[in-house]
Amino acid sequence: MTISKFSLAIILISGLIMDHICWASSLSDSEVQFLTLTNAVRVKALQPPLVWNTTLADFASSYAKKRVVDCKLQHSKSPIYGESIATSPKDLSPAEAVDLWANKIMNYYYGSDTCQQMCAHYTRIVWKIAQSIGCAREKCQNGGTFITCNYYPPGNVVGE
Repeated sequence: MTISKFSLAIILISGLIMDHICWASSLSDSEVQFLTLTNAVRVKALQPPLVWNTTLADFASSYAKKRVVDCKLQHSKSPIYGESIATSPKDLSPAEAVDLWANKIMNYYYGSDTCQQMCAHYTRIVWKIAQSIGCAREKCQNGGTFITCNYYPPGNVVGE
């Protein structure tokens, strides 16, 4: 992955924002990656940054642990949280998952607010009313990886 000067600036700005959050130092490297990279995508879409939410992270962790057995690309169907999921037959990093979701921008048309193909993971990341995120990553029994990020408020409603 090549990082442009603009992307690097966004990542640095996101890092500075996190420095002003007193609990940021308690986040794991993986959590920092999820938050920083998601916020970089949001900044490009002119949306405010998200904050890490431990309730969402706990929910994500609980659901990811359920998927360890089959590593199925299946949403939790939570009515109170938005969600992006990813699986891979091999190791999948937070950066690769966020890139996978963010690259769905190629299928999204801002002018008409429509998708050529699936783009809900991209619109989920940049949803304007979203305020917080929590993610989890688990190694599956088949050697693959399951990743889920949950967002609050949920948003990503068709027609909005």
